[in-house]
Amino acid sequence: MNKRIFKGTMPALLTPLDSNSKVIRSTVKPLIDWEISKGAAGFYVCGSTGEGPILSGQQRRIMMEAAVEAVNGRVPVIAHVGAIDSNEAFDLARHAEDTGATAISSVAPNFYFKYSYSEVIEYYKRLAGCTRLPLILYAVPMMAGVEINKMMEELLRIDNVIGIKDTRANYYQMWQLRQLNNGNINIINGPDETLLCGLMMGADGGIGSTYNIMADKYARLYSLFTEGKLEEARAMQFQITSIIQVILKYGCFQALKKYLEFQGFNMGTCAFPAASLNKDDALRMKQEIDALM
Repeated sequence: MNKRIFKGTMPALLTPLDSNSKVIRSTVKPLIDWEISKGAAGFYVCGSTGEGPILSGQQRRIMMEAAVEAVNGRVPVIAHVGAIDSNEAFDLARHAEDTGATAISSVAPNFYFKYSYSEVIEYYKRLAGCTRLPLILYAVPMMAGVEINKMMEELLRIDNVIGIKDTRANYYQMWQLRQLNNGNINIINGPDETLLCGLMMGADGGIGSTYNIMADKYARLYSLFTEGKLEEARAMQFQITSIIQVILKYGCFQALKKYLEFQGFNMGTCAFPAASLNKDDALRMKQEIDALM
């Protein structure tokens, strides 16, 4: 089977939350409609950007149902199901399939604790067996000690394991991933600030946090790359990365939610104990970003 299913640029969707960390469901559809109008090729729901790992299973299910309903088949929805409790992850995977998600994804269990290589392999095998949905692994720098490329080579033998979201920012290792399974592997670039590097080294697309406010710019960068207009693509990446510097200065998720609030979306706050930006910082942040847009 062709495992290179997902292409293009996909926001790691923010989760609008009220002060009790409950999903503001009424925001989800207008936000998704806006992102799709800006060129979003899909959504990655309840990952770290969506604060999934610190939300209750109930709230994650509500957000997944809201996202799938809002998308209504227009673009893919990838459900991040990773959780501290592996049984919760398996339940979330089954829920994602029942809800109508396109695929599932998960950080390894040693994102939180140090498990051995064989233990991580067994986790992904069991997760893949929970559903018929395609499964995308999620490689993060905190997985140091696990031979990710070796693990990927082994897991690709499972039919519904299709690829990996790679945030390691090691583009030699990404090139090595592209050599696996005769190139039949879905590679999604993680670091927003180096999407073009990932595309150059074999990524099929990108998933990222700052795509939430710049879906059009990422979509344009991807188009420029696929058209072979590399100088223009590099200029777009430089502009995006300059904006990312401002976002990081104010706190990534807080800044993104506040900027979307200025666009008219009720994003609420970040999950406790994350603090919201004060009014003065929020205005400064908006002005700095607008000047670079």
